[in-house]
Amino acid sequence: MKNIFFAILAIVAVSCNSSAQKNDSKANSKEVASTYEVTKTDAEWKEILTPAQYQILRKAGTERPFSSELNDIKKPGTFVCAACETELYKTENKFDSGTGWPSFDRAIKNGIAMGSDSKLGYSRDEIHCGTCGGHLGHLFNDGPRETTGERHCINGDAMKFIPDTK
Repeated sequence: MKNIFFAILAIVAVSCNSSAQKNDSKANSKEVASTYEVTKTDAEWKEILTPAQYQILRKAGTERPFSSELNDIKKPGTFVCAACETELYKTENKFDSGTGWPSFDRAIKNGIAMGSDSKLGYSRDEIHCGTCGGHLGHLFNDGPRETTGERHCINGDAMKFIPDTK
């Protein structure tokens, strides 16, 4: 029964998509590039990333919902790319979406790049690191209406958290 719940939750989480969100998200992102400032061979990525980070960032995998320690972080700080440490998101833009993945309503300017994938049979907005091109997650339009209305659904293993020192 629990597996059915998670399967339904996953389908609902990935099915929310609209053309309006594509326009809003581009204000703080770049388009996916064919080359990135930080590039490495596959072997080099495997050397510096954990197996889970490699699977997500380089192979566009997805971690299990509710498995990331980053879900519970509320203290001020910055979430950076686990591969290249590009600043991606601030805690102040994080919210509890109930989906099981760290969720944000906006990214740090130029931290992310947008693309699309159709692995599930339809097009979804895919979020990449703007510096190394690593897969981070997906963008949906079911975020907080009082801010951007966006939900950047990000794999926790794709990021590291750096607390503010103030």
